[in-house]
Amino acid sequence: MKVGVSGASGQMGSLAAATLSEAADLHLIALFDAHTAGNIAGLPISRNPDALDGCDVILEFSRPDVVMDQLAIWRSYGANVVVGTSGFDAERLARLEELWDNGPGNCLVVPNFSIGAVLMMRLAEIAAPHFPVAEIIEMHHDHKADAPSGTAIATAARIAEAATGGERAVTSEETVDGALGAEVEGVTVHSVRLPGLLAHQAVMFGSAGETLTIRHDTSDRESFMPGVLLAVRSVGAQKEPLAVGLERLLGI
Repeated sequence: MKVGVSGASGQMGSLAAATLSEAADLHLIALFDAHTAGNIAGLPISRNPDALDGCDVILEFSRPDVVMDQLAIWRSYGANVVVGTSGFDAERLARLEELWDNGPGNCLVVPNFSIGAVLMMRLAEIAAPHFPVAEIIEMHHDHKADAPSGTAIATAARIAEAATGGERAVTSEETVDGALGAEVEGVTVHSVRLPGLLAHQAVMFGSAGETLTIRHDTSDRESFMPGVLLAVRSVGAQKEPLAVGLERLLGI
């Protein structure tokens, strides 16, 4: 399987490229980054997207502000694409569904490659029908390109879909705009950006007399690599042109 990486000079892209280069069943053949040159595992990072033409699978880790234009290019190549770029909310997924209406080539959008984070989102989905209110606190390093995170957006969507609804008795008035967080799919989300953090999320549920917190912490980007390999190996066999998340690949 011939694999290429877009956004190869970034922290996730470079680590993923190095990991793919060591996989016995995968052949890393090309790297692309529109802004930064370099070399990973003996391969140069090209600034020309045509370098990825001919790949069976393209792993996409570019910035949110350029990713849609680049996905249109990968679509024209007929490649299978795994998208690790953050920020794919319902509107952006709808645009991607129009782009990826049929084959050849499949697209898999992965909000989080961490197996633990996928389980966290599934557990939040299970809890949602049993609590009237949920809030998400996501915490990342201060160089993350977007807020809220793709994981928080995906978690909010899953909670909203699973929830049975309920009255929320919030009477606090914001004396400073944004103090109570932002709303995503009807779920309040708070974003924290600090040096010293990597990727962390807590989902808090509340009802009369009790709260439930489901939390996941990432301390090393190596934790994402098993999910990256699983997605790259599986995207070509998925039954629909566009899919979201690793859940089905993990059987949960």
